[in-house]
Amino acid sequence: MNPLVAPEQIVRPHRCALSVNVNKVAHLRNTRHLGIPSVARAATLCLQAGAQGITVHPRPDERHIRAGDVMELAALLKQWPEAQYNIEGNPTQNLMAFIRDVRPHQATFVPDSEDQFTSDHGWDVAKDADRLRPLIEECHGLGVRVSLFMDPLPEAMAAVRELGADRIELYTETYASAHGTPRQAEVLAQFTRTAEAALALGLGINAGHDLNLANLTDFIRAVPGVDEVSIGHALIADALEYGLGDTVHRYLRAIVDAGAAESLA
Repeated sequence: MNPLVAPEQIVRPHRCALSVNVNKVAHLRNTRHLGIPSVARAATLCLQAGAQGITVHPRPDERHIRAGDVMELAALLKQWPEAQYNIEGNPTQNLMAFIRDVRPHQATFVPDSEDQFTSDHGWDVAKDADRLRPLIEECHGLGVRVSLFMDPLPEAMAAVRELGADRIELYTETYASAHGTPRQAEVLAQFTRTAEAALALGLGINAGHDLNLANLTDFIRAVPGVDEVSIGHALIADALEYGLGDTVHRYLRAIVDAGAAESLA
């Protein structure tokens, strides 16, 4: 723990955890051959500031997170037993090799193509069930929790449960785009209904994609039972202004402000 951070400065969510996606740190590093900024050091600063987890999305082309980063972060997180490691990606590409080697706390299955710019849609569970079911079972055999990246479709939650997934990760780009517009309430209501359907079936709920300091509190306040938010792009961008430690504090405060967490006593 960072001795420069007083205990009262650290905010630990009682329910909703903050997992910091460090892909963009790796992306910046990869533009030169100097090894800076350090992905592991960035993750350490986030954990010291109170983040409850680290997320990576190692793509086959290694345009940001590389195989070496995945392993280095796995070793780092052994020093933080209270923190969770989330590795996301397409399980039909390179994801499962990392899951077998690292056995993280969570595998988030994302239906990206190899050349996809960024994640932009959830699984079509009816179409992809036969491919996903044995991979979910394999993860469970390794002791790894499985979350499926999903659009806000309440009617799809029963199929997710039938597949055996433990959680969904709500793809929140549509909410982020609608935030602050006349469509915000309508779009947010769809996420609320999806979360309610998931909870009724015993599924856990994660969320991520374009969540930021402006929209995070409203989302967690409206969507019941959010266990974890995974935030990368906006958080790293904010860190350019505030620094990583202060930025993590600000995101944790946004979670507290939603009423989903308590300050550390």
